[in-house]
Amino acid sequence: MNASATHLTVKILCGLSLILCTRATARQNQEARTPAPKIQVAVNAVLVPVVVRDSQGHAVGSLTKEDFQVLDRNKPQVISGFSIQKRAALETRPVPTPPVPTVPYPVSPAAAPPSATAAQRFIVLLFDDLHLSASDLVHVQKVATKIVAGALADSDMAAAVSFSGTYSGMTRDRAKLQETISKLKTQELYRHIARECPDIDYYQGDLIENKHSNAAFEQAVQEALTCGHTDLRSVAEGMAQSAARRAVLIGDQDVHVTLGFVAEVVRKMEALQGERTLILISPGFLTVTSEALSEKSQVLDLAARSNVTISALDARGLYTTEIDASENGAHTMQALVTGHESDYHRNTMTFAENVMAELADGTGGIYFHNSNDLQSGLQRLTAAPEYVYILELSLANVKMDGTYHPLKVKVNRNGLSLQARRGYFAPQPPKKKK
Repeated sequence: MNASATHLTVKILCGLSLILCTRATARQNQEARTPAPKIQVAVNAVLVPVVVRDSQGHAVGSLTKEDFQVLDRNKPQVISGFSIQKRAALETRPVPTPPVPTVPYPVSPAAAPPSATAAQRFIVLLFDDLHLSASDLVHVQKVATKIVAGALADSDMAAAVSFSGTYSGMTRDRAKLQETISKLKTQELYRHIARECPDIDYYQGDLIENKHSNAAFEQAVQEALTCGHTDLRSVAEGMAQSAARRAVLIGDQDVHVTLGFVAEVVRKMEALQGERTLILISPGFLTVTSEALSEKSQVLDLAARSNVTISALDARGLYTTEIDASENGAHTMQALVTGHESDYHRNTMTFAENVMAELADGTGGIYFHNSNDLQSGLQRLTAAPEYVYILELSLANVKMDGTYHPLKVKVNRNGLSLQARRGYFAPQPPKKKK
């Protein structure tokens, strides 16, 4: 990793300690009184948030434990605990169509606090500046600026945060939020630039290194023979293996830092007294390894215990999975001609969505995607569902073998749709010290 990447990594890690804290001393005092919870699945239970909607899309809050069935690897499981989270139904104001004013928002934390009876919501807009393209970031900046100006209630407090460490503070000052959003810039820390020979991204690298795909390796070797201008297969194989290792190393670090940041934001939000909504604005990122599945499961478990709803906005809108010359170096022109490389590129873009969908489904949030109307989408995400069911599953009879367990939740009433956590990672128990 180069010096600039190391510097940005340090900046990200240092920024984590500042999220949702107004003063360093207040944060230290709070942490001294209440130790931060560890991000791990409990050894005896897993929480499964579920949102049920009727045919009109309204959240349903009249169901009982007997109305639900949960399948773990297609086997029915006993629901050992059951609760309903009822949230205040808040109507957000329509987004103004005129240009966003530059004057400060009239409500500030010091000048006009909401009344004690006003419903209180905390909304964190988390911008994925590590993965967003420059053009997508500019688009979402314009959309988010309008949303914070007009779609939030007067009593709402919000924060604009980025993975690289940008932070507005939790505030009702809409001008401060707009200013923070306008200053966001894309970061190149773990971004795939496509200038190596052979050009291997994280998805193809994982197929080669971890899944031992002969087809993926052979494609990389053939590209190395072309872009490396060599007739020696042994040389091309070495180039392909080295490129795959680099792609996996960078990709693993990328997803570790990204999910770790999301978990840290959720942990900080736990201390807030009110409704807590985290909105991830991202093009998505790959979670293809067992380690990534484990970390994603831990984030979902922490969010369920912290009563934090995670919603996600796919900032790409309607996108194409086809590659073009602008996305690649000169050495990948052969891939454009043959079409082989496009399969990996297409799968990378498609599978990148999975993490956003799972974070939303697994916490009772909404995943907005496949639409260019990002303004309506982001406005919709600011309103959390009115009812969320929390199902607790006992893991007493589950073998803790470090594997992923897919879940399926069913409801025994007709005409209802639901979203729920898709699975969990059953961690291996810690090894006993000799």
